[in-house]
Amino acid sequence: MRVRYSFADVSALTETGPGCFAADVHPEWTIGGKPNGGYLLGMMARAAVRVGAHSDVIAASAHYLRSPEPGPVVVQAELLRQGRSTSQVRAIMLQDDQACVEALVTVSEIRDAAAYWDKGMPFAGDARYEDCVQLIADTPMGIRVAIMDQVIVRVDPVTAGFTVGQPAGRGELRGWLALPEDQNFDPCSLLFALDSFPPATFDIEFAGWVPTLELTCYVRALPAPGPVRVVQRATVVADRRVDEACFVWDSTGRLVAQGTQLAGIRLGG
Repeated sequence: MRVRYSFADVSALTETGPGCFAADVHPEWTIGGKPNGGYLLGMMARAAVRVGAHSDVIAASAHYLRSPEPGPVVVQAELLRQGRSTSQVRAIMLQDDQACVEALVTVSEIRDAAAYWDKGMPFAGDARYEDCVQLIADTPMGIRVAIMDQVIVRVDPVTAGFTVGQPAGRGELRGWLALPEDQNFDPCSLLFALDSFPPATFDIEFAGWVPTLELTCYVRALPAPGPVRVVQRATVVADRRVDEACFVWDSTGRLVAQGTQLAGIRLGG
């Protein structure tokens, strides 16, 4: 029987000293044996909140130096500045004394305020959760995407052509994301949501592993309970790199997070 592990469990931290935390990268939250970058950033954001004076991460930017193996890691968090409304924290994830991920995190308090202006967002899609195509862990390429046995990623049929070898060429994927056991999203797990979908370049051409080099995330609101709607889109593929933008809405249709990332890729020979 498949065992599903909640985001809260797989991102849990144990404080071992001032600003120092022990954690375990879970083997089932991986892609081809490599941990998801948004998952790692969510874990580091938990450390940042623990050392800051505010409860919510509102911005985080991570650089991925090397991929940690599943197993024990250390997260160190240093408070750089503590202000009345926001604080900044530097976090680093290490494994075997080698730096794997470095991040800057801004923490604050998220208030439930309505958007003053929100006309700059892309089309979120209108496909219902139950009408979307659920992705599975076992792929035709023989690469096990273990994390797909944990979370539920459902792709809008309009953008799901890549699943049958017929990408549309738009460089955009839309759909829904749910956490294991119907766990609700919080600001830290929203960082994972911003890196949860397959690369948008799958809608152009399959390219195998697309490793994240840098990921920047903004948390804009506290999400309502339930799954979130996701749009992932590529802008330019050039010089073996691609930039992607991601937007996340909660079950009420409110934008709760957005992000961009730069990733490595090999397309066109």
